[in-house]
Amino acid sequence: MAGLQSSNPVFGNAPSLKQGGRPGYPTADDVAGIYNTPQRMTMDDVVVKTGILLAVVVGAGAFAWVAQVGAGVAGIAGLLGFALALVNIFKKQVSPPLVLAYAAVEGVFLGAISRSFQARYGGLPLQAAVATSAIFGGVLLGYTSGKLRATPRFTKVITGAFLGLFALVLVNGLISLIGGGSGLGLRDGSGLAIAFSLAFIVIGSLTFVLDFDRATQMVNAGVDEHESWRVAFGLVVGLVWLYLEVLRLLSYLQRR
Repeated sequence: MAGLQSSNPVFGNAPSLKQGGRPGYPTADDVAGIYNTPQRMTMDDVVVKTGILLAVVVGAGAFAWVAQVGAGVAGIAGLLGFALALVNIFKKQVSPPLVLAYAAVEGVFLGAISRSFQARYGGLPLQAAVATSAIFGGVLLGYTSGKLRATPRFTKVITGAFLGLFALVLVNGLISLIGGGSGLGLRDGSGLAIAFSLAFIVIGSLTFVLDFDRATQMVNAGVDEHESWRVAFGLVVGLVWLYLEVLRLLSYLQRR
């Protein structure tokens, strides 16, 4: 007599239902295995975790703004945020506490920086926040509608362009540090600096397409729900960078 097969996917892989002969009933170990199986990541998980991290960033930023955090504290927060970002990037197992810590210290840094720009340029931080949200929303809409797709060629071009621009930023900073002055002139508010910042924003914004595609692949692969923290962390890092770059560009334009 052939073994019976369960039509319920929950019990489909239970050992007692795979045996030949008379069907068995799920054992205590089978049931425990079912409930101990890790939850799979969904897009809802990514949205929720991203929302949590953004709330922490905004909350910490509001605190830093109201508390009028000084440049020294802002600098420490910026360095600590950079260090935590590197730790989270290279850590094999994602750590929610470390990701939340990054969001908190980066929020303090952004709050202090934004307040200094507010004092000097008026409503620039609000404009930068609105522009950042609009850019992110536009790229997300383009991806979900199929207008923007992470094809192999697209991925190669955008990744190469972004790394090239980032390398120029590092070289510019190094030359400025060693020789003084404005380095290559990529961050001095000149016409070249404006063009460079625009290019950086455009290319950097398109990297979100790669992030969205990676998240989709992870959901389809059925990765552990815990990995949604990693995806959310990547998106927030991108949003923080985009906000700062837009803020920089708007300050260039207002000076002129």
